Amino acid sequence: MEALIPVVNKLQDVFNTVGSDSIQLPQIVVIGSQSSGKSSVIESLVGRSFLPRGTGIVTRRPLVLQLSYCPFDDKEQRLPENGTVNVEEWGKFLHSKKIYTDFNEIRKEIEYETDRIAGSNKGICPEPINLKIYSTRVVNLTLVDLPGLTKVPVGDQPDDIENQIKDLIFKYIENPNSIILAVTAANNDMATSESLKLAKDVDPDGRRTLAVVTKLDLMDAGTDAIDILCGRVIPVKLGIIGVMNRSQQDIIDKKDIDEQLKDEAAFLQRKYPTLATRNGTPYLAKTLNRLLMHHIRDCLPDLKTRVNVMVSQFQSLLHSYGEDVTDKSQTLLQIITKFASAYCSTIEGTARNIETTELCGGARICYIFHETFGRTLDSIHPLTGLSKMDILTAIRNATGPRPALFVPEVSFELLVKRQIRRLEEPSLRCVELIHEEMQRIIQHCGNEVQQEMLRFPKLHEKIVDVVTQLLRRRLPATNSMVENLVAIELAYINTKHPDFHKEATLVPSLLKTDIIESWSQSNTRRNASNQQQRTAPVTTAGNQGETDRLENHVNAAEPTQNSWLSNILPPAVDIGTENTTNNTPVHNIVNTPSKPINLLPDVPVNSNARKLTDKEQKDCDVIERLIKSYFYIVRKSIQDSVPKAIMHFLVNFVKDNLQSELVTHLYKSEKEELLNESDHIAIRRKEAADMLKALTRANHIISEIRETHMW
Repeated sequence: MEALIPVVNKLQDVFNTVGSDSIQLPQIVVIGSQSSGKSSVIESLVGRSFLPRGTGIVTRRPLVLQLSYCPFDDKEQRLPENGTVNVEEWGKFLHSKKIYTDFNEIRKEIEYETDRIAGSNKGICPEPINLKIYSTRVVNLTLVDLPGLTKVPVGDQPDDIENQIKDLIFKYIENPNSIILAVTAANNDMATSESLKLAKDVDPDGRRTLAVVTKLDLMDAGTDAIDILCGRVIPVKLGIIGVMNRSQQDIIDKKDIDEQLKDEAAFLQRKYPTLATRNGTPYLAKTLNRLLMHHIRDCLPDLKTRVNVMVSQFQSLLHSYGEDVTDKSQTLLQIITKFASAYCSTIEGTARNIETTELCGGARICYIFHETFGRTLDSIHPLTGLSKMDILTAIRNATGPRPALFVPEVSFELLVKRQIRRLEEPSLRCVELIHEEMQRIIQHCGNEVQQEMLRFPKLHEKIVDVVTQLLRRRLPATNSMVENLVAIELAYINTKHPDFHKEATLVPSLLKTDIIESWSQSNTRRNASNQQQRTAPVTTAGNQGETDRLENHVNAAEPTQNSWLSNILPPAVDIGTENTTNNTPVHNIVNTPSKPINLLPDVPVNSNARKLTDKEQKDCDVIERLIKSYFYIVRKSIQDSVPKAIMHFLVNFVKDNLQSELVTHLYKSEKEELLNESDHIAIRRKEAADMLKALTRANHIISEIRETHMW
């Protein structure tokens, strides 16, 4: 199982080359307050002084430290060309191929790289420094040293330095595959430990937290850390280990770490004899090695699965970016064909990737035809904007200077045309909506085509321009056809239409009795005024004769095959109301539209609409009924013919001519310019290729582990 840590180190090397955080590898994350002794703990584990020292915040970038045990007989790591065959220990940075055998140079390189990226103003940077140390005196470990927690910014530090450091720490300790090494000084109250508090936030059960108590020799006289080390103050599941660090004076005096380890062992034996074997730096190193190996063993199955899934994902991603263009003519034709096919498939509803969140393409066109346009036409009432006085005025204007005996045909045509014209505006609006949807389909014609469009932005722009121009050219012809459909209905009012004929034939039977009754009542009044001058038989005979003549007249007006009056029987002429005193008829006054030029003196009229006479009411009812009947016929025809016209002149024409239009305008143009890739696509393709290469390498490394290594 010792081979597990080197495997993780190899994986870390692989993924560090591509700068990926997507794979969360097992590692030990060291956190603690500023000056709590984190750096001293790490140096004790290595056995060398190599970390920057000073006042204030010193660690300003994460340091990923890989410790690799390398005995002298290790032929894999000790190579003659590197000059490491007989060297006891050396270091190597990921960003440099140089071999460092002097640990003072390692410190200087860390300081230089920190200032280069994070600047010299004491600010922090999340980009890590990767350092690998090979030695005959270390155990296999992977440690991450993070900036120390601080509260108040000093010097040139930003005001939010505390939040920046906490965010950086959380980024590492939130990784479920990490072991948290929480460092706390023994001369501080454990209950106020900031590192333990942060660890508990992400690891409430404490299953991956190990506490290290430093500076045991600096506790106040008369106090000890027995209760802390035994877990009676704050229990930690993975344990609490105490260590003794070098003091600042020891560092100034360049006290050797080996000497410090001897002093640490003597101090523990003297101060904590019963706990000496379970504390100290050597015990900490072995414990971390054991914890990390077992943790890797537990994480490895999920890690294998994660790598396999990501290999599949990045293969698909790389495929979506496409390969470098070699034959530009062929590539251009393929993209044009693919786009035209995807555009037509979206209209026909046969696209592979069907939208599920909203209607688009052919489904939306169908919705516009039968829901939007259909309901709009249905909402138009045949008599909207047409009052009784408008109808009566039209009847009177159509009769000229003489009172009409019958309802004139011209008044019906005039009024019904006025209502039919109201169907033109929603019909043209329907064309506009379909045109907008055809334009919108360009952005909804398949993921594969969209990826090609992103890959070649100039080609995308040109395709959009060609389709837009094609749609724009078809718009006038479509509008003209729709306008003609309405104009056709206005050109000829077909009163012989079968549906209208059925409605119109009902009118004579309704009016016949009314005319006879009106005429009879009029003659009865005339006969009554002359009753003294006539005999009863003559009066009766005369009255009967008038009635017979009226019936003959009505019968003569019954429907025939050659007259518009065959559909409509005109109502009886209005004979007015006679004055019983001087027999002078009293004419009705009707409100008329205002005239542009008034040639006569103004005659005061009643501004309020008066009540119509029975005869006027019946005339209006007849016209209204006939307008409704004919309007419904025309509306039904428009509702059926407008979608057909739009489909023929716009939708189907674009579908049939789209590919040839694109070839005409694009294939003969500059292919070099159209097929220039966007910069971000080229960058992403390279990143995806590098990541896929790293994942393939990682999969190979994991596969080399035998099951026997797991136990």
